[in-house]
Amino acid sequence: MTTALALPGLTTGTWVIDPVHSTVGCSVRHLMVSKVRGTFNEFSGVITVPDAGEPSVEASIAVASIDTRNADRDAHIASADFFDAEQYPTARFASTGVRAAGSNLVLEGDFTLHGVTRPIALTLEFHGVNPGMGQGEVAGFEATAVINRKDFGISIDMPLEGGGAVVGDKITLTLEIEAVRQS
Repeated sequence: MTTALALPGLTTGTWVIDPVHSTVGCSVRHLMVSKVRGTFNEFSGVITVPDAGEPSVEASIAVASIDTRNADRDAHIASADFFDAEQYPTARFASTGVRAAGSNLVLEGDFTLHGVTRPIALTLEFHGVNPGMGQGEVAGFEATAVINRKDFGISIDMPLEGGGAVVGDKITLTLEIEAVRQS
């Protein structure tokens, strides 16, 4: 978020992600024909907007909090086959920059999952700022990114008899964020 980018109303201070009014989700191809979607129930993050210089974002996700609406699948995803939540309980994002891309923004940063850190780019939409409902100003954002699970050491292969795999390699991350200005 460079100073050249205009984000009307996003004023100097600390903006904390409100987990009650935000969603962090993912989807992955299943059986080559559909997608399984899930959300993470535990996450946090802070957007820091300095007086001068570039704003920054830091966020974390408790990977064992995955909810795909199937307890057996959730346990398998948290297991050593996928997230290995016991050894790597948290996924983290730390921004390294932001740039304009047409009517949207691209938020770049380092993403750590399964003990591996790689750069990713999130397509970011800024929805503006609202005075809130007595709890302080709120800002809204949506962001998406596609990552390859194998780039993060999640390399389980579950081939199908007729070709292809049970679980695809590409994971789409989708974030709908409401952040509350703290100071």
